[in-house]
Amino acid sequence: MNLLLVEDDPSMRSTLERALSRRGARVTGCGDGNQALKLWREQLPDVVVLDLSLPGMDGLQVLEQARRSQLATPVLILTARGTVGDRVIGLNSGADDYLPKPFDLDELEARLRALVRRKSDAGPPAQAAPLVAGPLRCDRDSGAIYLRDQVMELTPREAALLQALMARPGHAVSKERLFELVFPGEDDVQYEAIEVVVYRLRKKLAHTGTTLMTLRGLGYLLKTA
Repeated sequence: MNLLLVEDDPSMRSTLERALSRRGARVTGCGDGNQALKLWREQLPDVVVLDLSLPGMDGLQVLEQARRSQLATPVLILTARGTVGDRVIGLNSGADDYLPKPFDLDELEARLRALVRRKSDAGPPAQAAPLVAGPLRCDRDSGAIYLRDQVMELTPREAALLQALMARPGHAVSKERLFELVFPGEDDVQYEAIEVVVYRLRKKLAHTGTTLMTLRGLGYLLKTA
């Protein structure tokens, strides 16, 4: 069982890594939301244990972006937020199971193996057709974006922006819509922050045969040669 453990408490993360490794799991641990999404896309684990209170990007935002990127890995939310309302929000956001802290390690392991078994019994999911825009290709199952045959080095926000534009090549996507996709649920982020992501992505697209254009009053458009 390849497991991605996302927990911001170093002591808790270290304890779980050791305990689950002794029980036969191959565990990759991290404590940051942005790093978690990057590792998830790169490693495609069998199951994800996800805390909700994370720096960088909270657990629900990580989960929502992963599901939007067609990452279908089973997810167990492990958190101190144990109210019924919190559980409903987590499950509605795409989680498969929910275990409040404190918890029993045997129960955690049993639930994780049940999630992996359920996914195996269901068989492999149908692969989503890749998004293609000129020399760019986005694998919607992994979220990786390729320039010809090379994976592009993009931050999660840059990847979310580019994927949204690739879904509508040659058509403008409004600034408001892009902000919702790149900064989901981040009410403390200034609206102009989307322009910073656009600027950085535009530099990375230079000399690729694609251009990120600004259409005043309409939004942004990905133009291919």
